[in-house]
Amino acid sequence: MTTASGFAIKAVGRSLGVLGLTSGGWLGVNSAWAVEELTSTSAAVIFADTDPTHLMEQVTSVSQLTDVDSTHWSFQALQSLVERYGCIVGYPDKSYRGNRALSRYEFAAGVNACFDRISELLAAATADLVKKEDLLVLQKLQEEFAAELATLRGRVDTLETRTATLEKQPFSTTVKLSGEVLAYLGDGFGEVASDFNETTFNYRMRLNFDASFSGRDRLRIRLQAANMQLFNAGNPDINNSTGGFGAPQRFANAFPNAFSDETRILPSPGSQGANNSSVGINTLDYRFPIGEKLTVFIAAGATDPTGLGADPVVPFSDWATTSLSNFSNSNPIYYPNGNRAGAGFAYRLASWLELAGGYAGQNVNGTGGPNIPGSSSGIFNGGYSAFGQATFYLGSLTLGLAYLNTYAPQFGIDTFAGSNAAKVSTGGTFGIAEDDRVSSNKYGASLNYTFSQKLQLGGWIGYSKARVLGVSTSGGSTGRSGDVDVLNYAAMLAFPDLLRKGNLGGIVFGMQPKVIDTSNARVATAIGLPEGRREDRDTGFHIEAFYTYRVNDQIAITPGFFWLTAPNHDSRNPDAFVGVIRTSFLF
Repeated sequence: MTTASGFAIKAVGRSLGVLGLTSGGWLGVNSAWAVEELTSTSAAVIFADTDPTHLMEQVTSVSQLTDVDSTHWSFQALQSLVERYGCIVGYPDKSYRGNRALSRYEFAAGVNACFDRISELLAAATADLVKKEDLLVLQKLQEEFAAELATLRGRVDTLETRTATLEKQPFSTTVKLSGEVLAYLGDGFGEVASDFNETTFNYRMRLNFDASFSGRDRLRIRLQAANMQLFNAGNPDINNSTGGFGAPQRFANAFPNAFSDETRILPSPGSQGANNSSVGINTLDYRFPIGEKLTVFIAAGATDPTGLGADPVVPFSDWATTSLSNFSNSNPIYYPNGNRAGAGFAYRLASWLELAGGYAGQNVNGTGGPNIPGSSSGIFNGGYSAFGQATFYLGSLTLGLAYLNTYAPQFGIDTFAGSNAAKVSTGGTFGIAEDDRVSSNKYGASLNYTFSQKLQLGGWIGYSKARVLGVSTSGGSTGRSGDVDVLNYAAMLAFPDLLRKGNLGGIVFGMQPKVIDTSNARVATAIGLPEGRREDRDTGFHIEAFYTYRVNDQIAITPGFFWLTAPNHDSRNPDAFVGVIRTSFLF
């Protein structure tokens, strides 16, 4: 804190220090100059400028401070104390940068600084360094400037109270900026995969602007940019008609040159077009409590059940510092492609039970979007996801039981994971121009068990009963109606504080979404299964391991890999490996 003549004043308890730059930090915010009047006749006390070029250096003589008036009797007394105990700090040019003599308030602050310094010496059992006559001089100075010291201390008390209030309610009148930058160095390997992958460097950046109007609610606007691309788990040029090992990505896939979504890194935006490094609004949502048990969630941008009140339960749900792959984050049934705009709630019925539910529209390439007023779009006539979940908090065990009902005019039940047929998308290849509309009922169970502070067991199972409705995206009849059953599961071990506090180790074993049954051959062929097959040919497994090393609270480095056996759930496809080093910058 700096006065008009240049004194910087720091609040320490109920006392004042002159030009003191300590680990407690300066009163004030940013590097702006904010004014707090002491009295109508006094100089203004101003928050300190934190520009590094203005940092103070220690000086040992009042005479070095060129604009201090030396005619007052107290000047010699203060000069003696300063030179003995080094209790005033000046600017690097040894000037207070003022154009007049010190006011009585400013001089009183200097007296108080010396009082603090001597008090520190006494408290540190170095009383032999303090002369008795200096104590008498200091007492006389304090008596001379008693009124000014009282005024200054009162002002500091007020400022401290106001600062404490702002610290307890940081969102009450301001917007808080936070963000993350995730950088990925990776490559894909395998008998086939090595030929179709090169080492890449990708990133995703997010900036969150959070505001609150009551201290308990939160309005968030998120800006995002990314350049993530998919590795190839196999040959992206194969197709069923030429006898290749499983169908390539379908019309629904937003990465047409990728073999499948099984290699998707966790934060990859859904479409290739969203990975062009352009900055856009990714999230716009508001959450607020009603009473002590109910929280309401409203979203206008990208969302999903976990953003509308559902607890994902498992230990690797954080996107920045836990697992590496999209599949291992949490149950894929939570993430139908293209959820946009919706509302949800979480209600704590008891200390051990929370109920959540919500509804979100779906928008994929402008088809059926909740913001489009067409007859087959909008919030209620377009695609949607409606969900409900009961979460049980039973001591060391957390269990979530979820149900989703979805309808998609395009892209089936694509969750950016699993085999191509498990998307239940019928368009784009094999002579089929358009997708079929698809509805589904999805059921999931997720759990996490804490054995100790060092070990957790998590996992989930997800089952989708999808129905191809025999009606195309544009409303025409297709004659391809039928049912498709899709299953996925995972088990994981988490090792918090592994080798060092704050670090995290993880192992994941699971099966990405797989078609386990279809009701007729017509719909099986339409979703991309080889002729004569009614389910995915084989069962491929997802095996993943990673270790997050915390450099500090803001930086984490996570090396790891995931291994896909039988990519696209077809054992004719050789195993594929993806190795990744993620660096997370959090601020």
